Amino acid sequence: MSTLLIIANIVLLLLFIAGLYAMQKKHISFSKRVFVSLGLGILFGLILQYVYGAKSDVLKSTIEWYNIVGKGYVKLLQMIVMPLVFISILSAFTKMKLTNNIGKISTLIIGLLVGTTAVAAAIGISTTLAFNLDGAQFQQGDAESARIEQVEQRLGDIQNLSMPAKILELLPANPFLDLTGDRATSTIAVVIFSAIIGIAYLGVKRKNPEQAELFAKIVDAFHTIIMRVVTLILRLTPYGVLAIMIRVAATSDYNAIWQLGKFVVASYVAMIIMFIIHLLLLTFAGLNPITYVKKSFPVLTFAFTSRTSAGALPLNVKTQQSMGVSEGIANFAGSFGLSIGQNGCAGIYPAMLAIMVAPVAGIDPLTPSFILTLIAVVALSSFGVAGVGGGATFAALLVLSTMNLPIAIVGLLISVEPLIDMGRTALNVSGSMTSGLLTSRVTKELDTNAYHGNEQKTLTV
Repeated sequence: MSTLLIIANIVLLLLFIAGLYAMQKKHISFSKRVFVSLGLGILFGLILQYVYGAKSDVLKSTIEWYNIVGKGYVKLLQMIVMPLVFISILSAFTKMKLTNNIGKISTLIIGLLVGTTAVAAAIGISTTLAFNLDGAQFQQGDAESARIEQVEQRLGDIQNLSMPAKILELLPANPFLDLTGDRATSTIAVVIFSAIIGIAYLGVKRKNPEQAELFAKIVDAFHTIIMRVVTLILRLTPYGVLAIMIRVAATSDYNAIWQLGKFVVASYVAMIIMFIIHLLLLTFAGLNPITYVKKSFPVLTFAFTSRTSAGALPLNVKTQQSMGVSEGIANFAGSFGLSIGQNGCAGIYPAMLAIMVAPVAGIDPLTPSFILTLIAVVALSSFGVAGVGGGATFAALLVLSTMNLPIAIVGLLISVEPLIDMGRTALNVSGSMTSGLLTSRVTKELDTNAYHGNEQKTLTV
């Protein structure tokens, strides 16, 4: 009987996938298909949990089969992340418009990313204090205990490293190892490695333009091929989102989420405030925030559902270009945003956790010196946060260990982690796009006609 139920559930998923494919054949927009998958996945996941129960064997086996679509899609995204980051940075250097003021552009982008992360940390601190969140109130069950043990293992020797030593961990001692994504800081290491090659390219371009031109053509060819691979993977997005949301909705512990509801609400309040700050920054730069919301909505929806900033990189870059940002600046902002200054994962989240556990460590979280130190540590620790699942955990571990605060709270939030991570990822992507737009505005390279125009090339996948 159980086998028949599992087969029936698989058939239902296949029918949903066939429906999404039919929508694609009718040329229904990519964003609408993703949004339908999101709603359908949540609804069907809730029905599965209601019918079978969150811990039933039928549901467990069903989700394992569904993971072929959901986790398989995520694995494909992870497969392309490092090649995409590497070639995107190199491609940015080979764009003629970018070579003239590369130093100013990179400084502006990094400054905006880190600066907004510091602001996000301050918002996280304020929100935590306003909601009076206390880490000591969270309960520890079997799942939380197991997660705490995993967190402590992941932390490893990081807690014993000084801040200079942690900064050294960002450098690519073995770029080929980092291209595998083996280290927690592999993404920023790949960014640094490709930037060094890009700088070398600029030097060769001045002294030996013929060889530089050949190299640029090779980079452009690789960039075209990799972007084609990205397009093929992105076409699977509605199906991947459907399976992912079914799993999240069907397996979530809603009793635990209810108990941690105050923290969830506080987190989203902080993220919404930070998103409003993004819109205010664009407004101060003379850009219509409503236009930004309309054009960024599809990629933010994708980031929200997929929970991977790295997977959203291609749409991130295309969306920036649709808003008038040059390809070079868009590649820089998108790639840097994967590993530097993630407003949600590296800004708001670790700051909130630090404030929540400070009283447990005998520290008054209202002390100005503690708050200023925390903001500085959060900003510095935001370098090297991976743009795929787990980046927020790593950022929190770095901040808490640097501040000599207990790390167990990271494990206590396991039940609400997926729910919060969706909002954090969308905010991360918004932060990188905002930095690209503001940098283009400051350098006077923004095509304002494209920004205010109705044409949207973002979702031609």
